[in-house]
Formats: sequence, C-alpha cells, structure tokens
Amino acid sequence: MDISSAISVSILVQLLQELVEDNFVEVLVQGELSNVSQPPSGHYYFTLKDKKAQIKCAMFRSHARVLRFKPVDGLAVICRGRVSIYPQRGDLQLIVEGIEPEGVGSLQLAFDQLKEKLEREGLFAPNLKQPLPPFPRTIGLVTSASGAAIQDILNVLRRRSAGLQVLLRSVRVQGKGAAEEIAAAIADLNRETAVDVLIVGRGGGSREDLWAFNEEIVARAIVASKIPVISAVGHEVDFSIADLVADLRAPTPSAAAELVVKNRLELERHLDQLTLRLAAQIRSRLSLLANNLYGLEKRLKAPSELVKIRQLQLQQLHLRLQQAMTELFVQQQHRLTLLLSRLQTLSPVAVLSRGYAIVKQKQTGEVVHGSAQLQIGDQLQVELASGEVTATVTLIDGKGPK
Repeated sequence: MDISSAISVSILVQLLQELVEDNFVEVLVQGELSNVSQPPSGHYYFTLKDKKAQIKCAMFRSHARVLRFKPVDGLAVICRGRVSIYPQRGDLQLIVEGIEPEGVGSLQLAFDQLKEKLEREGLFAPNLKQPLPPFPRTIGLVTSASGAAIQDILNVLRRRSAGLQVLLRSVRVQGKGAAEEIAAAIADLNRETAVDVLIVGRGGGSREDLWAFNEEIVARAIVASKIPVISAVGHEVDFSIADLVADLRAPTPSAAAELVVKNRLELERHLDQLTLRLAAQIRSRLSLLANNLYGLEKRLKAPSELVKIRQLQLQQLHLRLQQAMTELFVQQQHRLTLLLSRLQTLSPVAVLSRGYAIVKQKQTGEVVHGSAQLQIGDQLQVELASGEVTATVTLIDGKGPK
C-alpha cells in the first residue's frame, strides 16, 4: 500500500459530487414516496423507493411552495430533479424540483386532498349552509371587473329586477396571488353591513385557470363569511372546492344572478295570485251582501204602518190593564166586605146589643168574670148596650150557671 497516493475523505466526496452532478443534471425518477416530512423550514424530505432500491430526496421550499398537492407516504410519483451528494454525510440524494403523481394529475390530487381535509373538518355540512335573503337590496360581487362574468351578472339583474345595488370588489381570478385577493375581498365585503348576499366566481376556462377557487384560503374565507355566498365558477361542468363550501352553487355567473332575484320574482307572482283571489272573494262577498239587503228591503214595512201597529198594541195593553185593575178592585172590595162582616160579628158592641153587659169594679176598672172577685158592698159599674149603671153588691151567690 502506497500511502503517498492517499486522498482525504472530503476530496473523495468532492470528486464524486462533481462526477454525479455533471452527469445527472436533470433526471426523471419513478417511485413511491415514504418517510415524508416537512419541518418548519418549509422543505420536504422523503425517500423515493421501488421494490429493489431507494434514494433519499430533498425538495427545497422554493420548489415545494408551488406544489398543488401535499406529498404523502405511499403516493406513486415521478420526480424531476438532479442527483447530488451531501458532503457532510456523504449521502447520495436526489434534489427534487418537481413532482407529478402517477395515474392522476397534480391538480386532481390536490383537489382530492383538500376536499378530503375540509370534509373531515365538517365544512361541507348542510347545517352550515345559510339561506339566501328573500329580498336582497345590495349584492356583493367578487370577480374580475374586466371579465365576462360581471357583464353576465349585471345583464340578468338589470333585466329581472330593478332597484338592486351592486357592490363590486374586483380581483384577479387566475394566476399567482389570485386566491389571496379573492379571500381578502370576501372578508372586506363582510365588513360592509349593507351587503345582503355575495356572488363569488368567474367565467369559464381551463382547470388551471379556475384553480384559484380550489385553494384552501378561498374555501376558508367562504366558510367564515357571515353573508350568504353563492359560488359561480366556470360552466356547469366545472366543479370547485368553492362550490362545496358555499351556501349555494350556481352553474354559471348568470345563473347566480337569477338565483339572487328568484325569490323576488316568486314573491311578485305570489302577490299577483293573492290579489286575484282577494278580488274574487270581495266580489263574492259583495254579491252576498246585496242579496241580503234586497231581502231586508222586501221585509221592511213603512214606518207609519209600524207606528199604527205599536199604537194598537198600546191600546190593547191599556185595555188589559184597566180590566185587570177593575177585577182586582172588585176582588179586594168583596174581601173587605167579608172582613167587615166578621169584625161586626166579633165586636163587643154587637154582643151588648143582644142583652149582655160588661161588669167592672168601679174602684179598679177591673172586668169581673166571677163572683169570687166580689165582696158585699163593692161598687160595680155595669156597661150596657146603651149607657152605664152603678150597682152595689148586696148578695153573692158562689154557684155557677146551671
């Protein structure tokens, strides 16, 4: 062994690094993700493997931040990047600059992942959906001021309902920063107390064009809105995360405008029906009252005839009263005669007239009922039917009448 030809570890690793990096500047590697981690730095670290081998991988924050989906263990992917050696550990690694899922596009995977996440949180629950106001007066619009969607919405509102106010928050609806602008506009309109309902959306486009409405920041802004939100993204075949969390989904922006004024039109039609029914009921009621009035008119007699009838009734009552008073007088007179007759029969004067007398003690005035009350020499006053006499007791017979 010639130790004079020995080189240091760092030189060996450096030579290997130059060799690898010069020959594997950009490679596409197919495999399955495992041991995926993302520390606070924002980088991704994982292992890419197949049945026979594996290689450590790193995806730095500058590339990780543009990923549409979240790398997870078990996901089959194709990684684009360059091969390098990490000198501190001498590890061979793949510096990943892009990841594409196998079998399904990155956009679809990102959509599915966010949908599953928000669904687990219960953000699609029906009980979170707010009803649309029946009579909105101010509509908030979150869309591009230069897009076709705003014109479609305004045309419908002008055609179908007058007097509505529109408050527009113009935002970018595609490209970098669009999702943040949309979320900020929703929050801004929620601070406007006059806004009754929000329409959030844009016209049609590719899936990439519509992607801002599949971002988590927009979804959470819609859920947090205290104002009912109608999502109107693209055409009827397009479906976004915003549609799932919104209080109501409209297939197109113009359809969203129709939904906003739908209740007003239904109310107007309902009022027309009520007006017709009320008019019919009033006509029926008036006809019934007219018939009743006609019947009362036929039954109504002239006032003079009613006076004559009342006078005749009064005369009859007066006659009956006189007859009753006469009968009562005769009855009371007859009763009085009977009482007088009975009184006359029981009167002491009548008794005296038949030869009887009333004997009293002259000194005391006491009526004498028997001889036991008297003594020889008592003075008596005798009351006769006509006049009185004074007598002196000379003889007392104690025997009673035989």
